[in-house]
This record gives sequence, structure tokens and C-alpha cells, in this order.
Amino acid sequence: MHIGLFGGTFNPIHNGHLKAVEEVQKGFSLDESYLIPSALPPHKEQKDLADAKNRMEMIRLAVASCPALMKSVTVSDVELKRSGPSYTIDTVCHFKSILPKDSRLYLILGLDAFLEIDTWKSYMDLFMLTSFIVIPRPGTGSSDRSIILKSIENYLKKSISHGYNYSFSQSCYIHSDKQPVFFFDVSPINISSTKIRKLINQGMSIKSLVPEKVEEFIKTKGLYL
Repeated sequence: MHIGLFGGTFNPIHNGHLKAVEEVQKGFSLDESYLIPSALPPHKEQKDLADAKNRMEMIRLAVASCPALMKSVTVSDVELKRSGPSYTIDTVCHFKSILPKDSRLYLILGLDAFLEIDTWKSYMDLFMLTSFIVIPRPGTGSSDRSIILKSIENYLKKSISHGYNYSFSQSCYIHSDKQPVFFFDVSPINISSTKIRKLINQGMSIKSLVPEKVEEFIKTKGLYL
């Protein structure tokens, strides 16, 4: 089985997240993907961070509103059940322990997050346990592909291992004893959670940026005001 793990604060989840998951699932023929909201993200400020249970519910509502994802995406509360900071290494080890032994994990994360992965707990262990699918930051397009690939290559060689090299036949960076790193160019959608929070705080509409049910939930709970 090929399994995608897509973590983050999802503060709030938006249509860009959903589109990225859908395209990655198709592009890598993933059997299932898990959306994993973090309870206490160690690299994010807690300011403006909605309660974890509310973020979890918004993800559930978002997935339920997207027929293309309903059958193949699971919302996981594994990080909400753990105490303390939400470390990715703990989450990856959890899924390694519960999934069939022949499962292949893909950690899906944005370029910005990937380029600071050397600040994460036990980050070298991650490169032994899971493949990576790096997606571009919101608003960037395919014209940036060569620049992004170069930045990934420079980072891998400088901060992870000089043994990483790009394989044109496999379309990824490969290593003799570490997991591969893919770059996947999802459709550019200029949406960010930060932008959504600012619009809400300014009393402006977020229609078309998040699923309708998520918008209703945010209004009902009075989030991000």
C-alpha cells in the first residue's frame, strides 16, 4: 500500500489544501491519505491558533464536502491524543507501527517546511523511514520548477547528505540508504490560512477559499475574530 501523510496546523483548512491532496493522490496513485492536524506545533506561534478540536472538525467538514476525497482520505487525531509538542517523527513511527509492513509512506509537506526540516526532532530518522513529497508554496507555478528543484538539491546536500542525487528516470532525488525525495508541482492556488484569518478579522468574505460548511463552522464558532 502507498500511504500519504499530510500534517499541519490547518488553521483553517482551505481549498488549496484539498486540491493539493487530490492531485498528489492521483499523481502518486496513493491508496489512502491521512490529514493530520497538529495539537501543539513546535515550529508555529500559538497566536491565532484555533483550538485543535475545532481545526479537526473543520478538516472533517472539508473532506466530507469533497467527493473526490471522501473514500480515500482519513482525518487522523493521532497528534491530538498525544501530550506535549506534535513531533512528526512520532507520527511517522505511529503509522509505521499500525500499517502493513509492506506499506510505503510518503510525507507530504510544503517547500518552506521541508527547507527547515533540519530543525525538526530526529529529522535524520525521518529520511530512513519515509519518502517525501514536497509541494510548492501557494501562488507559485510550474515556471519556478527548476529554481525549486535546485533549492531542494542544495538543501539536501548541505543539510542532509551529499549522497542525494537527482534521478531523471525516477523523477526524484535518490540516496543509496535513505528514502527518496520527490517534488510534485500541484496546481498554483493563491490561498493561505494566514490570508483567510486576516480576511475574517477584517470582516471580509472567505467564500470560495474554503468549503461552504467550513465557512459556516467558522462563523458559528466565531473563530479568528
